[in-house]
Amino acid sequence: MHLAYPAVLAVLLFCTGLYGVLARRNAILVLMSVELMLNAVNLNLVAFDIWLRDALHSGQALTLFTIAIAAAEIGIGLAIVLAVYRNRGSSDVDRLRDTAETDEAETVPDGDDSDDGDDGDGTATASGTGTEDQATASAGKAKKAEATP
Repeated sequence: MHLAYPAVLAVLLFCTGLYGVLARRNAILVLMSVELMLNAVNLNLVAFDIWLRDALHSGQALTLFTIAIAAAEIGIGLAIVLAVYRNRGSSDVDRLRDTAETDEAETVPDGDDSDDGDDGDGTATASGTGTEDQATASAGKAKKAEATP
């Protein structure tokens, strides 16, 4: 058997998978494209193992490890995609940028003066006048405004 046939097929599989990873927006289709790329690698490993007539069959052994890693990757990847879909209602890869964690300072509302350093009787407490909290909140809002497109 010529080595060119499985090599060309592996290149076609890998290029199809690469196109799918770069062009698709759906996370499940991206995972399927990664699987195509791993199968192209598996095909090359087996083809070169047969072509080199390796007595230990190292290529086939590595293929088994690659299949096991691919199965674990799909299991974890699908769990993540399902969790994102449940929370967001979409598995669009471009929208995953919005899932970044926010600072606690961003959760302080504008008009919340509950910790302004005043006990209610006109005397200031030891915590100050609350300007530090307001500065932190405004810095968090500025950071959030920069992050949104």
